[in-house]
Amino acid sequence: MSKIIGITGLKDVGKTYYASLIIKLLVKSGYKIGSIKHAHHDFDIDKPGTDSFKHREAGSNQVIISSSKRWAKITENNDKNERNLDELIKEFQDVDIIVVEGFKKENHPKIEILGKGLKNKNKEANNVIAFVSDELKDTSTPVFKKNDTKNLVDFIIKKIL
Repeated sequence: MSKIIGITGLKDVGKTYYASLIIKLLVKSGYKIGSIKHAHHDFDIDKPGTDSFKHREAGSNQVIISSSKRWAKITENNDKNERNLDELIKEFQDVDIIVVEGFKKENHPKIEILGKGLKNKNKEANNVIAFVSDELKDTSTPVFKKNDTKNLVDFIIKKIL
């Protein structure tokens, strides 16, 4: 069973930046990583004019695109609810750690990235096991400086593995 670590924080605090750094350091440490990025808006990974786009446009509910380098599966929700985190996690195979960006209300362990002034501490996030901040002090939860990703990743490995 894969272990999960979340990266959360409010808009424009650097969640994707830290998720990418954490993924790189975990891979460098020999772990196989899967990642999930929550999008709050309509998005498309396919482009008009491509063959796979034409398949979806014609009505295909699922399209798999495959080459010798990678494959991807696009699934249309067809006005159903967004898939929950547990359902998405089940899509992974053969990974050691899943890095989840977003899904702040879910119960997996999370690292919260705080912006300047601490005004943007997320009141909705639960199960926060550490913060990334150059300003936060009086807390019993571990705090890592913004340039201390090596120690943050060591903490993640010890905490969730």
